[in-house]
Amino acid sequence: MRRFLVLSVAAGLAAALAPSAPGGVAGTRVVELAARGDRSEAARSSAEGRFTLVGVHWRGPGRVQFRTRSVDGAWSRWRDAAPEAEDAPDPGSLEATRRAGWRVGNPWWVGPSDRVETRTVGRVTRVRAHLVWSPESRVPYRSPAATSAPAIVPRLSWGADESIRRGPPTYASALRFAVVHHTAGANDYTRAEAASVVKAIQLYHVRGNGWNDIGYNFLVDRFGTIYEGRFGGTERNVVGAHALGFNTGSVGIALLGTYGSTAPSRAAQDALARLLAWRLDLAHVDPTAFTTVISAGSEKYASGLPVLLRSVSGHRDTGYTECPGNLLFARLNELARTANAIGLPKVYEPRADATARLLRIRARLSSPLSWTTSIVDAAGAEVAGGTGTGASVDWIWDATGVASGRYTWAVRAGGARPATGSIRIGAAELPALEDVSAQPESISPNGDGQADVSVVSYRLTTAMNMTVAVTDAIGGVVSTLVDRVWTPAGTHTVEVDGAALADGDYSVVLTARTAAGAELRKILPLHVSRTLGLVAVTPAVFSPNGDGRRDLVRVSFTLAVAADVRVRVFREGRGVLALFASGLLPGVQEVTWDGLRASGPVRDGPYTALVEARDPVGTASFAAPFVLDTAAPVAQVVSGRPLRIRVSEPAALVVRVDGTTIRRQVAKGGVVRVPWDGTPARVRVVAWDEAGNMSRLATWAPPRGRSAPRE
Repeated sequence: MRRFLVLSVAAGLAAALAPSAPGGVAGTRVVELAARGDRSEAARSSAEGRFTLVGVHWRGPGRVQFRTRSVDGAWSRWRDAAPEAEDAPDPGSLEATRRAGWRVGNPWWVGPSDRVETRTVGRVTRVRAHLVWSPESRVPYRSPAATSAPAIVPRLSWGADESIRRGPPTYASALRFAVVHHTAGANDYTRAEAASVVKAIQLYHVRGNGWNDIGYNFLVDRFGTIYEGRFGGTERNVVGAHALGFNTGSVGIALLGTYGSTAPSRAAQDALARLLAWRLDLAHVDPTAFTTVISAGSEKYASGLPVLLRSVSGHRDTGYTECPGNLLFARLNELARTANAIGLPKVYEPRADATARLLRIRARLSSPLSWTTSIVDAAGAEVAGGTGTGASVDWIWDATGVASGRYTWAVRAGGARPATGSIRIGAAELPALEDVSAQPESISPNGDGQADVSVVSYRLTTAMNMTVAVTDAIGGVVSTLVDRVWTPAGTHTVEVDGAALADGDYSVVLTARTAAGAELRKILPLHVSRTLGLVAVTPAVFSPNGDGRRDLVRVSFTLAVAADVRVRVFREGRGVLALFASGLLPGVQEVTWDGLRASGPVRDGPYTALVEARDPVGTASFAAPFVLDTAAPVAQVVSGRPLRIRVSEPAALVVRVDGTTIRRQVAKGGVVRVPWDGTPARVRVVAWDEAGNMSRLATWAPPRGRSAPRE
C-alpha cells in the first residue's frame, strides 16, 4: 500500500532558507511530515521559501519516494529517496550512531524548487524532509601549487562551512583503493551551480545525517572540475563516510549527477582519470591491480570477511547499490588503465620487512628501470643503500652491529615518485593490546542456548596486568570479569554472560597495565536484547527442485516484543537475498524461502539465514546455517558376488535383491558391501540423500549365459 505525504514549503521557511534571487546565505531546514493514508493537494507555497537540494529520512522498513516542484511550476518524476543507501560511515563509528534508527536518504540536487511531495511504500512510521538552500559561489577558484597534482578547488573556494564540522578528521595508516560514486540528482546543473551542489551536499551530510563532514574525499562535476571533499588534507589518508564497511583505507570520489542511463561527460572522465592517477600514485597503488580488503560490515559483506576489490572499484562492488550507475561503472576498467598511463614511471607496492637483524625492501616498477634504495638514521645520515635494474626491487640489508632504533627507507627509480617509509630495527617488541574482538557483539541471554554469552578475545605482546569490565551507557561499571590479573603474553578469552544485565547498550572495557605503569585500553560495544530467540532453520538441508520433497526452507523465530524484523540469506559471508523486512508482533514467527531470487535459482552449497530484530532498545541478531542441495546422489552396483554398491555421497540405500528389500544407511560416499549369500538373479538400487533427492534406479543381473546358482 502506498501512502502519500505532502509538504508545502511556505513562508515559514524564509527565516532559514535563502530568497529566490541569486546569492543569499546557505541554510537548511528540517520538516516533520505526519504519515497519513490520503493524498491531498497542498496550498500554494510562498515564493520566499525555496530550496535547491532535498534529502529524506524515515523510520520503518518501508521505502519513501519523493518529487519536487521547480519554481517555474513543473513537477519532477517520482524518485526513490535512498537509491544509494550504503553511502555511510563505517559501523560502530560515532558518525554512524548520530542518526541511529533512521533510514537516511541521498542528497538530491533539484535546483531552485518550492515544494516537495513524498509517498511511502510499506511500513513507514515517521518521515523528515531536510531542505537545503545553497546559492551560487562567488569565490574565485584556487588550485594547489604542486604541478604533479591536478587542479583541485579547495574547500574555501566552494564555500565549505568549517564551523559545522562535528569532529576532527581520522586517518588510515595506508590508502589501498578508490571507490567511485555518483551523487544522485539532476545532471543539468550549470557550471555556476556546481560548487553550490557540493556545498549543499556538505550541509545535508552534516546537518541532516549527523556526519562529521561531507562524506566524499573528492567530487568531480560534469565540466571536469575537481573539488576537495572531506576536511583533513588532499594528500592524507582521510577516512570518509562514502562506502559502508569500506571507508578506512579508501578514497571516495563522487561524480555530481546520476549515471544509470546517462553517460558521464568526456571532461568528467578525463578529470576522474587525472585525479585517480595522482592520488593513487601518492599511495604507490597500481590503478589496474586488485587488493584484498577486510570488510568492517555492510549489507553485502559481513564484518571480518576478506573481499577482493579492484584498485578502482565502484560503490556497487562494496554494497547493494546501483552506484555509480551502469554507464559510469562500465567505464571504470578503462579509466583505471588511463590513470595508470598518466605520469609514468611509477613505483608500486613498496614495503619494508625487518626480521632479527635483516631488513628487506621490495617494490614493483611500472617498467624496467635502474633503481636505488637507501637507509637513513634518525640524525639524517645515510647508513646503507643498494642499486639494481629491472621491473622489481628486492634488496636485503644486514643490520648487524647497527644501533637499534627507527630508520627511514626509500626506493627511487627514474623519474618516479620516490617511495619512503620508516621501520624500527633491533628493538624489542613494544607492549601492545591487540586483536581485540567480541563474538557476538549482540547477545540475547534468554536461556535458549543461542547467543546467550559473548566471548571476548585479545592478545598481549608481553605479560601485563589485565582488567576486563562491563560498563553501562554513562560509563558506570556494572560487572568486572577480570580484576587486575597478571596475564602472560599470548591470546586469551573471557566470557561475558548477560544474564544479570538489563536490555540495552553496554561497553566491554579492556585495560592492560605494564610493570612500568603504562596503561593500554580497548573498548568494545556490547548490545543486550532478549527480543529475539529460538532461531531455527528447517530442514537443515533442503532441495528446491520442484519434486515436492523438502522444496522449502523455513526460518522460524520467537519475538518477546514487537519489532522490525529483517531476514537475509548469506553464502560464505556474502549477501545473497533480502528475504523479509517488516514489523511483527510478539510470538512465534516463520518465513519461508523457495531457493529463488529475482535473478533466478541460486547454486548448491552452505548458506546462513541471518535474523535481525530491531526494537526501541536496539537490534538483536542471530545466524543459523543450512544447506541447499539439488543434486541427486549416484548409485551403482559394482558386483553381484559379493554384492557391492558404490554411492556418491552419504545416503539411505534401498536395495531390492530377488524380491527381498534391504535398507542401509551410508555415512559417507564410496563402495559398501551388502550382505547376501550367493549370486543374486536381479538387483535394483535407489539412494536418497538428506535433502530428499533420489538417485536414478540402478540395476544389475548376471552376465548372459550365466545364471544364478540355485540356493
